[in-house]
Amino acid sequence: MKAKQKLREAVDLLYCRGCAGTEAYSRLLLECFRNADADQARRLQSHMKLHSFTPTTSFFHNRLLQIYAKSGYISDAQDLFERMCHRDVFSWNAMLSAYSKLGSIDDLLALFNQMPTRDTVSYNTIIAGLVGHGSCKMAFDFFTRMQGEGFVPTEHTYVSVLNACSQLLDLRLGRQIHGWITARNLRENLYVWNSLIDMYSRCGELDLARWLFDRMVVRNIVLWNSMIHSYLRNGLPKKCIELFHDMRFSGVKPDLVTVSSVLGAILQIGTTEEADKVFRGIEKRDKVCWTIMIAGYAQNGKEEDALKLFTEMLLDDIRPDGFTISSVVSVCSRLASLDRGKVLHGIAIISGLEGDLLISSALVDMYSKCGDTTDAWIVFKLMPSRNVVSWNSMIVGFAQNGLDEEALALYERMLQEKLKPDNITLVGVLSACSHIGLIECGRRYFHSISELHGMKPTLDHYTCMINLLGRSGYMKEAVDMILGMPEEPNSLIWSTVLFVSALNKDIEHGELAARHLFEIDPLNASPYIMLSNMYAACGRWDGVASLRSLMKDRNIRKIAAYSSIEIDNKVYKFVSDDRTHPQTDIIYNKLNELIKKLQQVGFASDTDFVFHDVSEEEKFESICYHSEKLALSFGLISKPSGAIPIRIMKNIRVCGDCHLFMKLVSRSTQRSIVLRDSNRFHHFDNGQCSCRDYW
Repeated sequence: MKAKQKLREAVDLLYCRGCAGTEAYSRLLLECFRNADADQARRLQSHMKLHSFTPTTSFFHNRLLQIYAKSGYISDAQDLFERMCHRDVFSWNAMLSAYSKLGSIDDLLALFNQMPTRDTVSYNTIIAGLVGHGSCKMAFDFFTRMQGEGFVPTEHTYVSVLNACSQLLDLRLGRQIHGWITARNLRENLYVWNSLIDMYSRCGELDLARWLFDRMVVRNIVLWNSMIHSYLRNGLPKKCIELFHDMRFSGVKPDLVTVSSVLGAILQIGTTEEADKVFRGIEKRDKVCWTIMIAGYAQNGKEEDALKLFTEMLLDDIRPDGFTISSVVSVCSRLASLDRGKVLHGIAIISGLEGDLLISSALVDMYSKCGDTTDAWIVFKLMPSRNVVSWNSMIVGFAQNGLDEEALALYERMLQEKLKPDNITLVGVLSACSHIGLIECGRRYFHSISELHGMKPTLDHYTCMINLLGRSGYMKEAVDMILGMPEEPNSLIWSTVLFVSALNKDIEHGELAARHLFEIDPLNASPYIMLSNMYAACGRWDGVASLRSLMKDRNIRKIAAYSSIEIDNKVYKFVSDDRTHPQTDIIYNKLNELIKKLQQVGFASDTDFVFHDVSEEEKFESICYHSEKLALSFGLISKPSGAIPIRIMKNIRVCGDCHLFMKLVSRSTQRSIVLRDSNRFHHFDNGQCSCRDYW
């Protein structure tokens, strides 16, 4: 960042002084290239135009073109390339590289075929571009064509074609290329050797891969990681761990990739309890060991143990790094533990790691998942640099918290900054469109996935569109979309159809979706219950009885609904009609007091949400004491006043009666309530909800 700051200051100084000479422009352009700073390069270009400075050679244009291509400023590269009076092979190669990064295979091929002259770099660029975007067989054709035209393959060529062999699992061709590498005396090249080892391991030749690995005179972290991951990928976790120990004893420092692979190996060969025994048996535990164990607990659903272990690590005077802190921040995200997340934010600041990209992205995600988009936005704005993960966390965070217009505006800003979205980005964008019913906008964004960004829509993207179309009354279009999908719809697709059908009281499509779900996941209780509720809502009690009988025959158990609330760093869980809490009497008295107060102003529990053939009195009793209402009452008792919102997390969707109850309580008590259910966040303030009653 210091280098970029100095470059910015140098360009500012140039603007103050006026016109500059060839040497000054050359020096600054070179710095722009070293720092991949396309913004300052653009400023230099505009300065050259302003002062009518015309380069005498193609150096300036070529260097600018290379900077734009490297930074992903494709439109600027195209504009400059078209305006260049003189184009040499360097210019064509730079533009070829730009198209390769963009992922446009058609443009890449068209440009290559237009080139008046080509060199080895031209062929290396198109081969790498084709392999990088999955067109491996076409890459082999260009590899053959390259040699036919008399160009000698380089180390970069061999790395690309070996990667193609790995993708296609083409061991025969891989062995042939190995022979050429040996003949060309490239055996000592680390990058070629790493690709060769990776190719053999991906093709299942692990013994040969290890034989090559052991004969390397010099090994770097990339080679170690490749071999470790190969063992893990092929189901050999013990060999993975053995090699990890060899790596540490040899003095090579593990990185995040190593930690991830070794963690996966530990989790394959035993439980966290067994891993903990190994961990406790290590006499001198370093930062990597602590981090592996913390992440292991987190990934195995033992979030509280992960937090305790992190505290133990600090007490052991081990200073955490960015990966450790980000892992623990992610634990707080899953627990929706805002207070502990804020403590970790403080630790990051004290440790001087507040600018760490990994930590900052995790903090944005944590604040968003705890319903605090204000602090998430502050962290996002202060980030010295951002990657697609950072943008995704903020875009999805806005969408999940009811700030859908903000999510879409941020996405447009992301595009303006020439950042390429990924699948997660578009899921967030389509979710925002779905939440506020933007049909045309959603269609446009969905089509842009393939037409603008060159990606293949995933099942998650289809799910968002089906939800949007179905909720907006376009059920036929939603079903047609499912029938036209390139792959078989999964349980998420049919669950969405079932949910939308329930909203629309569409029994026909509900039964269709349920039948598919019974086949895909026959032991999942949700579709049985949802269809049963649809039958109950329209009085078809025979259908309800039939489904309950089927569930009994198949021994299908309903998932217990619960709500949790964190008070003074301790999480309390409640189920419906729960009477296990030590303060049960006080909690129920408070809840009954709230119900009575709301009844005086016209509130009546909506028993339509009780799908049982029982009396109205029994329906009223069953709906009054849902878990989120109990958690809310406990929160009001524990925090009777103050501006801090009461935060509740529920493991399933909130029902309509509880949603209305939360809105009215927020008005009568003048307290903000944040409820995170399985679908999204609900921010209740003064009788209104951020979801606009659309969830």
